[in-house]
Amino acid sequence: MANRYVLRMDLPQSWAIVDVFTGQPAVIRQKVMVGMSPREAEDMVVQMNVGDIRRRERAERKG
Repeated sequence: MANRYVLRMDLPQSWAIVDVFTGQPAVIRQKVMVGMSPREAEDMVVQMNVGDIRRRERAERKG
C-alpha cells in the first residue's frame, strides 16, 4: 500500500505533513501539521501512515 502522508519542506528545518490525496497539509486534532522540526515530522508521518494502513486494512476486511 502506498503511503497517504508525506513530508514537505516549508522552510529550512521546518517541515509539513501533506495528505497526498488532497495535496493539503494534514490536520490532526484540529492542528495543522506545518512548521514542524525534522525529527517531530518524521516521527509523526510514520505514525500517521501506520494508522492509515491499519484503517484501510480493516475496511478491506469488512468490504
